[in-house]
Amino acid sequence: MRIGVPKETAPGERRVALAPESAKKLIQSGYDVAVEAGAGEAAGFADAAYREAGATLESAPESLLGSSDLVLKVGPPAVNGQERDEARWMRPATIYLGSLMPLRNHAAVRALAERRITAFSTDAIPRTTRAQAMDTLSSMANIAGYKGVLLAAAELNKYFPMLMTAAGMVPPAKVFVIGAAVAGLQAIATAKRLGANVVATDVRPEVKEQIESVGGKYVGIELGEAASAGGGYARELSAADQARQRELLAAQVAQSDVVITTALIGGVFAPRLLTAEMVRSMKPGAVIVDLAADGGGNCELSRPGETARVGGVTILAPLNLAASMPLHASLLFSRNLTAFVQAFTKDQRFQLDFADDIQQGALITHDGEVRHARTRDALQKGAE
Repeated sequence: MRIGVPKETAPGERRVALAPESAKKLIQSGYDVAVEAGAGEAAGFADAAYREAGATLESAPESLLGSSDLVLKVGPPAVNGQERDEARWMRPATIYLGSLMPLRNHAAVRALAERRITAFSTDAIPRTTRAQAMDTLSSMANIAGYKGVLLAAAELNKYFPMLMTAAGMVPPAKVFVIGAAVAGLQAIATAKRLGANVVATDVRPEVKEQIESVGGKYVGIELGEAASAGGGYARELSAADQARQRELLAAQVAQSDVVITTALIGGVFAPRLLTAEMVRSMKPGAVIVDLAADGGGNCELSRPGETARVGGVTILAPLNLAASMPLHASLLFSRNLTAFVQAFTKDQRFQLDFADDIQQGALITHDGEVRHARTRDALQKGAE
């Protein structure tokens, strides 16, 4: 069975879906692995490393995709492009595995369904113990939480830690983290390691112990209704709970040097949590890092992909932050995909098993249909 790994061509994308170490593992499992020439260069993996692992290098992406039984990618396939139309190049019944983000990338989902591709999206994998090694969403969120704090520290006009100097003491920076899923917990831990005074909140009060375990202080509200959607995700709050949450956020934001937001509904869309009024209440020199920019942003004044300055406050809204650390991001992403493939390998072939809870949860398209319920509903609403 042939695995094809094309080069990522989305703007700013520097990751590769399969690192040489994982290519070697899959070849040892009986697969034939082919990689597009130059696919790993931006991540720090030379073509020679893939050859040493036993993979073949191909220069023509159309031929590579057209001859592959299983395609591994970081993001969705390029569709309707002038130079690349990756979905059209794949044969019907090809298996696609990558992070489709199907609720955001409707055109790619439609193209895969029309081409009768069996597509699995790793960001839809259920949050279970058995699936942890396959969870690209968590792997990439971990990187985003870490890098987001570094961006804040570089932009802030003061130290993060408390320092005793010959000229006297300077107090630690006050960091407020909104959202305590994977990205938020990593942000808390990183800010604490840098010496900041860290406070964090989440609409799921059950994460209080997790926040405290990585060095943060938990603050929250009494909810009228449960906010957990299961699987480590949060759902949208009621109007009454939103009002109480705004009061808490306003109080914390006004006294913070750095605010890092990570909140996503269902792991996909960003609720607007920071208003323009809250931003204007912050002290001059304060920094906001909106790590939910890929989902639209948690701050009303965020400009996804850009840096904004409002009344002395700097608002960073980086996109695809994991791609800014491409070597480790690629290694982790690659290991996640390899774990998925090897979990369903039998007799040196990837076996479809839609009765399995992991395949069932991650399946987006198959046999010309959109099988993922939330994606199917979103496409139907978009067509109305």
